[in-house]
Amino acid sequence: YYPHQALAMEQETDFIPDLPEGPLSIYRKQASFDWKKLKLVFDKPEILKVKLKVWRTLESDGLFHSEDTAHSIDEQKRLTALQLMKYIQYGFYTEGVANKNYKKKTRTILSLNEAIAALNPNVSIKFALGVSLFGNALLSLGTERHLPLYKAAWHGELLSCIALTEVGHGSNTKQIRTTATYDPATQEFVIHTPDFQAAKCWAGNLGKTCTYALLFAQLCTADGTCHGLHGFVTPVRDPKTLLPYPGIILGDLGEKIGLNGIDNGFIIFQQYRIPRESLLNRLGDVTVNGDYETALITPSQQFGAALENLSAARIGLMGEGTNVCCSALSIAVRYAAVRKQFGPQSDDTELPLIEYQLHQWRLFPYMAATCALKVHVADFTDQYLECVEWSNSGEPVSDLPARVSEIHAMVSAAKPLVTWTCRDITQECREACGGHGYLKASGLGDLRNNYDASVTFEGDNNVLVQQTSNWLLRQWNKVREGEGVASPYNTVDFLINATDILKKKFTGRHLQDVTNHSFILNSYQWLICWLLQETHRRLCVSEKHGEDKFTARNNAQVFGARPLSLVYAENNILTYFWRRCISQDLDSTIQNVLRKLYILYGLWCVEKHLALFYQGGFASDSRLADLVKEGILQMCLQLKPEAVAVADSLAPPDFVLKSVIGKSDGKLYDNLQTQFFHGAGAMQRPTWWNEIVPKPLAKLSICWNNPVMFLKEHTGKNIFFNSGQWQILIWKSGLAKGYTIRHCTVSQDLIPRSVLPLPAPPFEDLKFDKTSTEIVFCIMAPRNLVGGYVPDYFYFRGPAADLGMNWKVLPGKLSCPVSGYWCFTEAHNSKPHMLYMGEGNKATDHTTLQYLTTTQSNRNM
Repeated sequence: YYPHQALAMEQETDFIPDLPEGPLSIYRKQASFDWKKLKLVFDKPEILKVKLKVWRTLESDGLFHSEDTAHSIDEQKRLTALQLMKYIQYGFYTEGVANKNYKKKTRTILSLNEAIAALNPNVSIKFALGVSLFGNALLSLGTERHLPLYKAAWHGELLSCIALTEVGHGSNTKQIRTTATYDPATQEFVIHTPDFQAAKCWAGNLGKTCTYALLFAQLCTADGTCHGLHGFVTPVRDPKTLLPYPGIILGDLGEKIGLNGIDNGFIIFQQYRIPRESLLNRLGDVTVNGDYETALITPSQQFGAALENLSAARIGLMGEGTNVCCSALSIAVRYAAVRKQFGPQSDDTELPLIEYQLHQWRLFPYMAATCALKVHVADFTDQYLECVEWSNSGEPVSDLPARVSEIHAMVSAAKPLVTWTCRDITQECREACGGHGYLKASGLGDLRNNYDASVTFEGDNNVLVQQTSNWLLRQWNKVREGEGVASPYNTVDFLINATDILKKKFTGRHLQDVTNHSFILNSYQWLICWLLQETHRRLCVSEKHGEDKFTARNNAQVFGARPLSLVYAENNILTYFWRRCISQDLDSTIQNVLRKLYILYGLWCVEKHLALFYQGGFASDSRLADLVKEGILQMCLQLKPEAVAVADSLAPPDFVLKSVIGKSDGKLYDNLQTQFFHGAGAMQRPTWWNEIVPKPLAKLSICWNNPVMFLKEHTGKNIFFNSGQWQILIWKSGLAKGYTIRHCTVSQDLIPRSVLPLPAPPFEDLKFDKTSTEIVFCIMAPRNLVGGYVPDYFYFRGPAADLGMNWKVLPGKLSCPVSGYWCFTEAHNSKPHMLYMGEGNKATDHTTLQYLTTTQSNRNM
């Protein structure tokens, strides 16, 4: 165990911004601890300062401010690419960071990535794939000849992707079929995709933006020998034009459920040639003559390279996942503290949701899980980085293979547990916020949809847990054979006492018998031993029935190996969390709330496995189930006054949280009103309104004296005028972007008369664009007057030169080509589509009106 080293009781917290007063203050004042001190339990001061610096910088940049309406898929990709460029330009990843030792450098990079991921996970992933993971691969798998590419990536001069997965194979990397065949005559590798199933796909950045690919292909020499999967730095696009090079077919996969700012793509190689030096040759190389050579590196360096490339991205995903949980929980808990519904029948007082036991049970165990995951990922990351640093040093470490194997087993179980828990937390929080949680502006939908992919990429969860169970079963076999366990990190050292552990029974009778660390520890040790025994038994039975090992392992997953791996991960998380709870660096008030959270998380996990405890004989009557369930409810009740302060310690700033219902001021309804009233287009009628308004034909029986109607026909050439004194029957003010509005008032109400003389109404000029000489006439709505339909809105684009500034009709310039005719028109999509014609100054019945088609319009106009 490596102590946290982060806190002393006198630790300064002044750099953490205060929270505003408001409706949440009622619950904040009930907390027994300083939320800022708890925040430093979840993030070391130096890490939190890095994040706050990033967030403050980006908050001052309008490019990073989100909108409450979804952009088009292409626009999301564009904004993500621009944000990535700007993010790199800010210089957070300085030479100083790049030149630190491995542990400090990687920890800083992870912190920076978590900061941008909390704001926009698209940028985080784009950076990780295109820069940090690409750069790490160059260092761990490449040699000095690849350093220029490493530096170029970190300076934003190139963007890469990681092309491993193929259409036909993802998890089973041994079956990857893209080939890289060495040609000694030209000293080049020939990259080829044999068929569509071998096309690389799902590579982030490949769809539109990257210029290089870290390509994994089967290395073949000229003698026909395949030497397995190797990495190649492969140029795929011209950096000046972003067009693919000849011999490459590539494209974007299209819209996804989430993370649409990432341009995931596919690529097909057609005998595409790259230089010999493109091979990442730290572990193996090909000579100029075409001979394959294994590189001369120490076993520890081999282990380190394998560990880093297997686990680095997964640990990054775990860190980002815990931050997603932090955001979701802080939104839901704050909402629960200010949202009131129902109350005692004796009065009209309504209670906040947080007062209801059901709501506490829905949220507080997830809050405890978030705290536990946050602590576990932080401390486990330190262990992982130290292990990689040891291996990269080349110095002999006697138990390094065992350490690498155990860390890989831990990661392979933790990544699925963290990502599945995060998936469940975001969904429960969305539901716990009711209809308001379904708003995009709540932030919960984006959290859920964007993180959902994490259960699949960087190792499908259900495949990863099998690697953990395989390692656990190897340790079980060692114990059965009397060899002990190879567990340098002590995650399964208790297996040597498995015989005694399996004899234990639950004997508790009181609540305090389950609300303590010893109960949780003993329960999990028993459960892991029993699941190992049960899984091993299933395998033995299958083999006795003639099944091969592959089939036997597959048939032992559902009720054996899979729950075994997840229980092992839960036990590891609880172990790390308990160590933090008893850390002497912590204030007693912080220790107290952490212990409550630990007990709640432990009991919640135990409750999920109650059936296994009874199945295995750990308990025989209902007392275990009754006490565990009662303990969960009691811990929820004890955490009620602490919950808002815990949420505050988990929450990022409002700018990052981006939630109208989870803001730190707690002004739920004020914020919702602002959102409703000022949302984009909230109070505007839709642009397509005219497509859905019914347009029945009515008899045109309106009469007036010398009417003036005009129309810009859809060809854009003809304007239809009736000559005579300028008079308009109806003109209603309106608004249309990019158009000039001219409006007047009708001086006399219309009455059903055969002739209604009207004086010329006054006009008001609102806007003129003298560069334009055309009139655009759009009718946006009909108005029923005396059984007829007339235009309601007139829009003009600037004054027409032929008409003059006062819009008077100039004889000889514009006149009706058919004397005595006038027209009515209706509009469709802001373009005239019907003309009604009548003689004189009175329209005939609509049955005799002519409908002008495109071909007729020129003749009649």
